[in-house]
Amino acid sequence: MPITENTKKLHERMFPGYVSKFFETDPEFIELFDNFAFDEVVNSDDLDDRTRMMAILATLVGCQGVDEFKALLTAALNLGVTQVEIKEIVYQAVAYLGIGRVFPFLKATNDMLTARGVELPLPPQSTTNSETRLAAGIQAQVDIFGEGMNDFWKSGPEESRHINHWLADNCFGDYYTRSGLDYKQREMVTFCFLAAQGGCEPQLVSHAAVNIRIGNDKTFLIKVISQCLPYIGYPRSLNALRCVNEACK
Repeated sequence: MPITENTKKLHERMFPGYVSKFFETDPEFIELFDNFAFDEVVNSDDLDDRTRMMAILATLVGCQGVDEFKALLTAALNLGVTQVEIKEIVYQAVAYLGIGRVFPFLKATNDMLTARGVELPLPPQSTTNSETRLAAGIQAQVDIFGEGMNDFWKSGPEESRHINHWLADNCFGDYYTRSGLDYKQREMVTFCFLAAQGGCEPQLVSHAAVNIRIGNDKTFLIKVISQCLPYIGYPRSLNALRCVNEACK
């Protein structure tokens, strides 16, 4: 099966002048994977390059695909994802995967940017401080989930109420209020984190519903699942599709 012209053109835009060593060691596999991921999948819908690459990077963080993440960082930049957007995807992941799983991706991002001559840190994106993060986080929850979230931060059993407080001031007050990504982009990458890591079906249904609520409709989410399928496989992709369908009931 020869490499298709569509695959060659996209590969050149992603990795100008680069020839993978896998063409020598695993030529049959490269033909199968590249023709599928970089032609059949990419051309199955009209998702733009930048959005697709943001979703794929988030998916790779979610499934712990750090080597592929490293390989695609330069491709993401070449297809329009900004340095700040890449950093914000990684930062956002901490709230949904924890620093234990995100640390290698933060290091990989810094190594790539440094190798490209980028001075770190990047311009700050925080919009809150210790005095404003709770109120701003509550407002972000209300903006995204609806008015029912106004008092969520102080709800629940006394022994676990602090976690709902942390959701407001940390998850939403510290992360969702940052510039660099808007709410729709943050909810899309959050959907990808949850779909890719598996075992988070209640949260995946909830965030599918929220995506739809703020404008990332069912058709859009199916496009995101489709574009990320080569990176997480069929079981988790089909599971994500089931959660989207459930969110639409």
